[in-house]
Amino acid sequence: MVSLADILAAEMRISQSIIHTPLVYSPTISEITGANIYLKLETLQKAGSFKVRGASNKIFLHLTEIGDEGVVAASAGNHAQGVAVAAHSAGIPATIVMPEWSSVSKQEATRGYGAHVIIHGRSLEESIQKAQEIAHTGRLFIHPYDDDEVIAGQGTIAMEIFTDLPNPDMIVVPVGGGGLIAGIAIAAKAKKPEIKIIGVQAAVCPSVKEALYRGSTYKVMAGKTIADGIRVAGTGSRTLPLIQHFVDQLVLASEEEIADAMLLLLERKHIVAEGAGAVPLAAIMNGSIDVKQGSNIVLVISGGNVESSQLFRIIRQSLSRQGRSMHFSVMLDDQPGTLARLISVIAKERGNILHIHHAQGDSDIPVLVARVTLELETRGWEHIASIKKALLVNGYEILMG
Repeated sequence: MVSLADILAAEMRISQSIIHTPLVYSPTISEITGANIYLKLETLQKAGSFKVRGASNKIFLHLTEIGDEGVVAASAGNHAQGVAVAAHSAGIPATIVMPEWSSVSKQEATRGYGAHVIIHGRSLEESIQKAQEIAHTGRLFIHPYDDDEVIAGQGTIAMEIFTDLPNPDMIVVPVGGGGLIAGIAIAAKAKKPEIKIIGVQAAVCPSVKEALYRGSTYKVMAGKTIADGIRVAGTGSRTLPLIQHFVDQLVLASEEEIADAMLLLLERKHIVAEGAGAVPLAAIMNGSIDVKQGSNIVLVISGGNVESSQLFRIIRQSLSRQGRSMHFSVMLDDQPGTLARLISVIAKERGNILHIHHAQGDSDIPVLVARVTLELETRGWEHIASIKKALLVNGYEILMG
């Protein structure tokens, strides 16, 4: 079993090759929750996530044993990039197997860090199996989570937290395969036995939640999630006993809650967090964690590697759910001035037009009619209701979309 001594040794071993990431206080989230909320920004780590810690520890510990073929790993993205960066720092080659559903941006980023990428597997487990087969050709296999030396490397996050905040009461951690929370929990409980360690999974992939309920490793049917970094269908045989022993609670967050947390981090703290990195905030905001007033709570924002196109969609949908945007269509007589009159009604209600599309001649539109589709920036549901009422009073039939 991984010990505090292992984590302290890892801290010394990798200190020159990683970043001691910031721990920042969030006045906004603290005011919302009543606790003192701190964000551990692994988004600012090399390769954009915590994964380089475990990979670096594994590689440097075995550097004299690694042959000319280098190392091999399997990952949906962050572990891939972490291994690639760690291998590059050590001057050795890296081969990464990535599942078919891994994002294109993470695939390209991994190649950009110098790794050879192989796309294989409909699940992370299939990718891991392929990587283990490749390891037989003389490469050192680096498991993304179920490895004591990787776990020890991830535990260095807790050491940094205690350096920057001597008395945390709770640490909330994303959970996929369990390597991150296992390492953090071992170190944190050794430093302060009464500290609460809370894990968070995406509700569509509750593998650890199910394993804890059943008392043994269990493979779930993993649904699609914006938190793809923690989309792990089965818990590790090494990580599960550590979670059972050291972790106090494991909770879930829905896709909508994760998206809203990503938007909150972006708007209030200017932090770009991927879905997996935002799940601790999602769990704090959805009320599944008991937050004591005035307590010191650390949220591990584990990574910031999100595709710009996905981030754009997440922001738009989250804004719509919060009543901060309005999408609708109206049918207008195709005559001069009709569009200007519509816009004037919206302007009087202080609606800000973001997009407007004026369609004529479509097969489902009468010849003398135009369909106008608008997207407005709004201040909330009351503002939307006010705009809808003004449109109806002025004779417009609106179709919400």
